[in-house]
Amino acid sequence: MAASSSWGWRACGWLLVVGVPGPRASEAIRRACCDRRRLAPAKPPGLVRSTPAHAATRLYVRVVLVGREPERALLGALVDHARDGTAGTLLVRGDPGVGKSALLDALAADAPDVTLLRAQGLEVEAPLPFAALHRLLLPLTRLRDQLPPPQARALRVAFGEEDGPTVEPFLVGVATLSLLTSAGEEAPVLCIVDDAHWLDPASGGALLFCARRLGADRVAMVFAAREDAASRFEATGVEEVVLAGLDEEASRALLARHLGEWAAEGVVARLVGETGGNPLALLELPHQLDAAQLTGASALPAQLHLTDRVEQAFLDRSRRLPEPVQQLVLLAAADDSGRLDVVRDAAHRLDLDDHTLRAAVDSGLLVQTDHAVALRHPLVRSAVYQAAADDDRRRAHSALADALSGAGEDDRAVWHRAFAANDRHDDHGDLVDALADIGARSQRRGGYVAALAAYERAASLCTLPARRARLTVAAARSAWACGQAERARSLLTAAREATDDPVALSDIATLRGHIEVNIGSAPEGHRIFVEGAHAVVDVDPTRALHMGVLAAVMRTFGADSGTPLRTEDLLAATAGDDSARTRCLRAMLTSMTAVAEGHWDAAGDALDLAFDLGEHVDDRDVLWNLGNAALQLGNDDGQCRFYSHALSRARESGAVTAIIYCLQRLCFVHYATGDHLAVRVSAEEALALSDSIGQPAMTALPLAWLTLLAAHQGSDDYDHLADRLETLVAAHPLGITADPVHDLTRWAAAVRATGQGDTAGALHHFTRIRLRFLARMVASQRLEAAARAGDAAQARAWTEQLVDFAEQTTFPWARSAVAFGRALTEDGDVEESFRLALAEGETSERPLDVARIELAYGEWLRRQQRRVDARQHLRHALDSFGDVRATAWSARAEQELRASGETARKRDPSTQLQLTPMERKIAQLVSSGMSNKDVAAQCWISPRTVAFHLRNVFTKAGVTSRGQLAQLDLA
Repeated sequence: MAASSSWGWRACGWLLVVGVPGPRASEAIRRACCDRRRLAPAKPPGLVRSTPAHAATRLYVRVVLVGREPERALLGALVDHARDGTAGTLLVRGDPGVGKSALLDALAADAPDVTLLRAQGLEVEAPLPFAALHRLLLPLTRLRDQLPPPQARALRVAFGEEDGPTVEPFLVGVATLSLLTSAGEEAPVLCIVDDAHWLDPASGGALLFCARRLGADRVAMVFAAREDAASRFEATGVEEVVLAGLDEEASRALLARHLGEWAAEGVVARLVGETGGNPLALLELPHQLDAAQLTGASALPAQLHLTDRVEQAFLDRSRRLPEPVQQLVLLAAADDSGRLDVVRDAAHRLDLDDHTLRAAVDSGLLVQTDHAVALRHPLVRSAVYQAAADDDRRRAHSALADALSGAGEDDRAVWHRAFAANDRHDDHGDLVDALADIGARSQRRGGYVAALAAYERAASLCTLPARRARLTVAAARSAWACGQAERARSLLTAAREATDDPVALSDIATLRGHIEVNIGSAPEGHRIFVEGAHAVVDVDPTRALHMGVLAAVMRTFGADSGTPLRTEDLLAATAGDDSARTRCLRAMLTSMTAVAEGHWDAAGDALDLAFDLGEHVDDRDVLWNLGNAALQLGNDDGQCRFYSHALSRARESGAVTAIIYCLQRLCFVHYATGDHLAVRVSAEEALALSDSIGQPAMTALPLAWLTLLAAHQGSDDYDHLADRLETLVAAHPLGITADPVHDLTRWAAAVRATGQGDTAGALHHFTRIRLRFLARMVASQRLEAAARAGDAAQARAWTEQLVDFAEQTTFPWARSAVAFGRALTEDGDVEESFRLALAEGETSERPLDVARIELAYGEWLRRQQRRVDARQHLRHALDSFGDVRATAWSARAEQELRASGETARKRDPSTQLQLTPMERKIAQLVSSGMSNKDVAAQCWISPRTVAFHLRNVFTKAGVTSRGQLAQLDLA
């Protein structure tokens, strides 16, 4: 029996041979074939057994997919690899109707032994955060209790099962990864997401994070999405395959199944040619032809509806229906619940009875089961909904709102009321309140796109200017949080024009400043912060103080707009506030102002006070700005302490952008203290996390650190990393990170030139470093570069620039650098200067600076014919450089040792492990005593993936225990 043309299949290319025709049976079978809970082993051979929940008897269904052998093989291999413990992800792209869904259905039917998780993106669900993810993970609800408490709570809040403090979207993604990989321990998991281009953004972000972090896990993920640019699903890092139309043989086979043998050869040939093999078009376009045209007795139209006009074919079919049936189809197009009881209730409110519903189903545009109703294809929804009159759409939404209100779907009901509302000339106060509540809940769940939509719609309906401005600012915050910077800017502009309230203007200025700092002009951000602080100081002094601190920190990073900050006014206005946070901010403002003006002793005293107060402040922004202040002064202990505190709090809350920020900043202190392994691990984690959340601009700083390490180690990766960084910088605005990235790039180029013996080139790159704190950080390297290039004047100038800083801050590393500069320029007693540089350096905990001093001192001693004295310093230098594989300096130390009459011991290159970034990270954490489970939580991967990488590390290192691993050189 040929499949009925009214069955309502979305992606054509299926042939289902069943004993009961009609749309109800076909949809029940389709659902059964796609739901593992309703599948059993196929009996008899070639048949899929379906036992729908509502059926008293079993149906045996033969599933045949026309064509698609290469694609089915590719997807089958993906699942096979997952069975064997290697996760895989694939995105299937294609035009509407090309058969993506049919291919996914076949994949599901071919894998009866897996845990099948399936969801579909719905265009109307965009305002509902994590709606699709909730549906997808419902079968794994029982596993949620096994998650770490923060992850379990994140899912409960995201799914609206619990209220409470805001959860970060990243933490929801981590929880989803944990659920999928835990389920994979029981049975292979096949996760299928259809119509991914219509996923609500929160669900899409969580699933893509998982796709990028899966490793040695028994999980396969397959997405299907449209190819067109208008609704493109961006999935960077996920392998893609483009599904084209069927070939001619398969197209003819599909038409033969559909039309039988009586269609004329010329008609079949034209249908195949003009549809491009699109299965949906092959099955729909014959509906535009009468029997005479199909048999060739009458001429075909001059132009058929081609693939991109199939939507019009559905619309034409809808318009031929009676008016009441058209209303019901529109109601289903406006519905986002898929619940039969909701659609039926809404229909009754529009005086549409069950006979009308039956007629809509019989038309083939609607598919119904006992509990669900859906349109045949997304193109039906878009065609019917977009073509409807505004008043008809509003009536449909109003009826659905009333129906959903009585069905426990309050948020959906509010949105339908919002779609039904006309404009803000009417009084929509209650609706505005309800939308604002949805926005707040969405923000707490981490659904920032949904919050943006709710706040923006609330603002458009609000008749009170002041409140409309506040709602618009809330929408702008959500837009910025979900990466829509330009939209945030336009919303903030609209809010500024709608209010003169100084507090609201201060909120607007704060967000505008942050946007400029991160992706625009950092000096412009400084100006905005300064003017915002002045504008609100008399109304909200604490708010003004916070903005003043932001401006002061910006100034120390070279982002000075020239707009003066009235520091004394801010300090005086907050003098009566004795809270630890406010006192800490006052001390930071004093310290950063003194740093910008070069008053180092005052800056140090104020910063010491801020450090003491900061121990009692649990505010991530304050903590990392304390780290920033320490960075400006070269206070290594303060940097490590407060960046680490902020990182710990960011990890606890799953705030991924904050994690990346802290990891990037910790690299400065790790490098200064000679821990190149920690630099690499932090940079690689920041790079991986930035890639995982699809933020390429955030990869620039960690990539710059890796480029610098490659230069130090003489790695072949240097050119590749430098080219990658150059391309990235050219393509993306970096905001406040632009200068650090450029300076690290110059530093790396200088180190590279040093390794190649290009002393003039090294000096040139060092002279181009702009940031004062970074110039002080590389003081010993650039002083030596100037001396070796024969530019004693430059070395003296740099030395003198350090004198006031060293005397006022009393940091040993600074005093050591001054003494080193004087030794290199032979200002005074050279040997005494070298000894002073070493004495100060040995208390500074900056071992590589000490190694450079020992190398230069050893060279000087050898030239003085004091070879025995030189050897001790040269050996120490060689060991220190060897520990971090600083090849350029190691080579010099070896050469000097040989010249002194001693042969340097060369390290066995075989002991230097060639580990991947993830292997190195895992090896370091395991060496510190962490369990696989703890390492997995730290690296945002599964314990199974940790074990996989650890086995690789053991094999490469030739060790068999964690204790042996701890003894290895992991740099």
